[in-house]
Amino acid sequence: MMGGSPQTPAGRGGALSASPSPRSAARDAGSALDSAVRTYLGHLAVERGLAANTLHSYRRDLRRYAEVQDARGRAAIGDITEDDVRAFLAGLREGDEDHPPLSAGSAARALVAVRGLHRFALREGLAAGDPAGGVKPPTPPRRLPKAISLDEVERLLAAADAEPGTARGLRDRALLELLYGSGARISEAVGLDVDDLDLRDGFARVAGKGGKARVVPIGDYAREAVDAYLVRARPQLAGAGRGGPALFLNARGGRLSRQGAWMVLRAAADRARLSEVSPHTLRHSFATHLLDGGADVRVVQELLGHASVTTTQVYTLVTVRLLREVYATSHPRARS
Repeated sequence: MMGGSPQTPAGRGGALSASPSPRSAARDAGSALDSAVRTYLGHLAVERGLAANTLHSYRRDLRRYAEVQDARGRAAIGDITEDDVRAFLAGLREGDEDHPPLSAGSAARALVAVRGLHRFALREGLAAGDPAGGVKPPTPPRRLPKAISLDEVERLLAAADAEPGTARGLRDRALLELLYGSGARISEAVGLDVDDLDLRDGFARVAGKGGKARVVPIGDYAREAVDAYLVRARPQLAGAGRGGPALFLNARGGRLSRQGAWMVLRAAADRARLSEVSPHTLRHSFATHLLDGGADVRVVQELLGHASVTTTQVYTLVTVRLLREVYATSHPRARS
């Protein structure tokens, strides 16, 4: 629907130079509301430097907004009430003869443009109030994290070592074993230094979001894989560079990047014939399998480094859904 927040200055003002349609040209010469929209779009192009595609989306949403308000008899931006804004939002979700219904996410992005317009109008003295400030966007449906089964995890890990016994193969297996064994984010894993590990006791110290550090346990499989990598592979990779503290190294001896780690995961998933594997797949699977095994949600919260247990509870929804599916297919009285 639209690009959202301001981006780079590239294409600054590009969308404003496009030739308007006859209908748009007619509206541009019309009401005070149209004038406010044009002024705001100019501000976005010149002062804020929005990219051409983003500006095009803002224009489309605000043209539709102006048409709806004009049909409601609101010729000036100062005439618009909160009820008018709410009616516009409801219309986006319901659709009409000329427009299909919008999803919650698309309608929310259109509301961003509308709220920006009214904030601008208030600041510039074009209106006495902000009728859109109290209108909340629709909440998109919660997307449940996608985890893979234990069998699929084992297939993925087995496929990590594409070149058994080589430095790269040992590194890739150690990386994926560590991701699944600790629940760390890929960015946290590639940020590890050798000194962050305690393989004897099976712990790693990772730096999470906002620089907040936490200690996570490492399972036996991950410990063995990381130990093999440190002894048999890392010295060889380090020899290609200038040395350094990073745990996972690339072929040039430097720290493995997040993109490099993602490519390792993607290649292993392709070999294991697994689709829809994302950088967070092993982290999601780690959390889901712990809860399936009876772990307390607050323990999982600590392991994942979530600031709030509410974030972690989304995984309990995955587990409950699985329980419902098993019940529905297995219990003799579950279905009529």
